[in-house]
Amino acid sequence: MLKPIAIATAISGTLDIMFAMILTMAFGRQIPAMLRTVASGPFPAATEWGSGGALLGLVVHFALMAIMATIFMLIVRARPVLLDTPWVTVLAFGVFTYFAMNWAVVPLRFHTPLPPKTISIVTQLFAHLVLVSFVFVLVAKRTLEVRPS
Repeated sequence: MLKPIAIATAISGTLDIMFAMILTMAFGRQIPAMLRTVASGPFPAATEWGSGGALLGLVVHFALMAIMATIFMLIVRARPVLLDTPWVTVLAFGVFTYFAMNWAVVPLRFHTPLPPKTISIVTQLFAHLVLVSFVFVLVAKRTLEVRPS
């Protein structure tokens, strides 16, 4: 069970943070500042921690991805039938994680206004559907040993 979680975390975490870095640069912002903001979720003072805060942002990002990957793998291990309809599973988990992060976690922690801006909705849905959920399904189908249904 750890292997699929580790693989899914590594692949989706890397793709997602690279996408975030591309967006950060496209909007004229600095990558270390973005990473420090990620770290400031659980560590509010991290915005002032320089390179250490940016490195911590990467750790926090991959920790969150590992939590999502673990939840996903536990769900599909308990209900392997979900892998029989991969697109439905991608859509369901992607939309669920999008709303959990962008309509609950981020607004509660950072007091961002709801609803998010259109560009945020589009980019974040892409990230959660393609870079996270799609990857999770592919990894699960290739590596997860599931009980027969």
